[in-house]
Amino acid sequence: MARKAAIIGGGVIGGGWAARFLLNGWDVAVFDPDPEAERKIGEVLANARNALPALSDVPMPAEGRLSFADTITEAVEGAEYIQESVSERLELKHRVFAQIQQASHGAPIGSSTSGFKPSELQENAADPSVIFVAHPFNPVYLLPLAEVVPSAKSDAKVIENAKEILREIGMFPLHVRKEIDAHIADRFLEAVWREALWLVKDGIATTEEIDEAIRMGFGLRWGQMGLFETYRIAGGEAGMKHFLAQFGPCLTWPWTKLMDVPEFNDELVDLIAGQSDAQSGKHSIRELERIRDQNLIGFMRALKERNWGAGKVLLEHDARRQAAFHADAATPAGAPLALVNTQVLPGYIDYNGHMTESRYLYIASDVSNAFLALIGAGMDYVSAGHSYYTAETHIMHLGEAKLGDRLTGTLQVLSMDEKRLHAMIRVLRGDEVVASLEQMFLHVDMKAGKACAAAPEVLEKLRPIAKAHEALPRPEAAGRYVGQRK
Repeated sequence: MARKAAIIGGGVIGGGWAARFLLNGWDVAVFDPDPEAERKIGEVLANARNALPALSDVPMPAEGRLSFADTITEAVEGAEYIQESVSERLELKHRVFAQIQQASHGAPIGSSTSGFKPSELQENAADPSVIFVAHPFNPVYLLPLAEVVPSAKSDAKVIENAKEILREIGMFPLHVRKEIDAHIADRFLEAVWREALWLVKDGIATTEEIDEAIRMGFGLRWGQMGLFETYRIAGGEAGMKHFLAQFGPCLTWPWTKLMDVPEFNDELVDLIAGQSDAQSGKHSIRELERIRDQNLIGFMRALKERNWGAGKVLLEHDARRQAAFHADAATPAGAPLALVNTQVLPGYIDYNGHMTESRYLYIASDVSNAFLALIGAGMDYVSAGHSYYTAETHIMHLGEAKLGDRLTGTLQVLSMDEKRLHAMIRVLRGDEVVASLEQMFLHVDMKAGKACAAAPEVLEKLRPIAKAHEALPRPEAAGRYVGQRK
């Protein structure tokens, strides 16, 4: 049975929360009195379905069930996690928490508030210990950060449970150690925002020029390294001390107006809005969202390839889901080993709309890597100076894998000796074999650059598998040559 999350408030942020939970397999009940809530969330969810799976290298779980409740009580009944995302009015949030706690039975209640402290949210609550800040960033279904802010009244176990739930849906819960207005990120953003308003008001830069300064330069650095680590590197070999010695005195110079806020009048609003329209008005909001999503996908997948920043979170989330696949789909005795569970993503498709040949090799590589790890020849073994090298590969394309297809990679040992491993890898869609890859692996002493016998402990794990696979039918494709007739 799917777990249930309740989303109270279905605006931009609430819709993003709903999409994040739904696409990670949770049932979601939404309460929002706005008669347009269902349409708006439907549009956000459509964008999320196009975007979030592209960040993953394992299939998304079956999507949860979305429902719209007529009352807060109906929405939260039976929910394991509750996220409040109503307007930033403290008295409204207090009324909402009071209604939630009439039926929430101690479930954690996160608030998406950008500015209020948890102690303010907890005032006059029936059970303040389960109310805390879980402040996300738009789009919630893609960006992993959620600032988790407890107060002195918060139950530590509830907070840890909430953080684990957020990890399970692919988020990065940043535990804020001390409550403060606007938490961490928005305080930083507010300082930048104030300076940007002055730059526009004083005619120094337009909204577009300011955005270019961010996205063409330091924004890319911040996206993968943050502020302090970036500055540490800026100090050169001498590090942070040298940077502070060089640039610290600048803090007393009148470079910015961070503590002097311009009057927020109609003239300034018109100036900012007019420049922003000129900059981006040719695109609709939905078009801008889709452009944003695709850019974020490319950026975050690049970080994922390097196991860095937000990409590290994605890799860890994939690893947890892949581990769940292996736990839930044990290979029957006397059958090829099911080692990889994957999905055809947009980047895998060629001009014919089919999965491109290189991606079959990627899947085969993932299968062989998983098998080598299984027999003790994984990365630690490679680090010690030995590895199995792929000496030959023969691919047969037997079907067509298309966008969204869920694929399983299996391996059958055909033969082995101390130096060689002969295997058949199959790529299956359900029970249909869409491709087979026959491979010969050669065990190599990497330092000597020549073949050698595998370590005894590796052979000890490999031989029983090979023995069990002797009883399997030999694949018809085994031993075929290119162009051989059927």
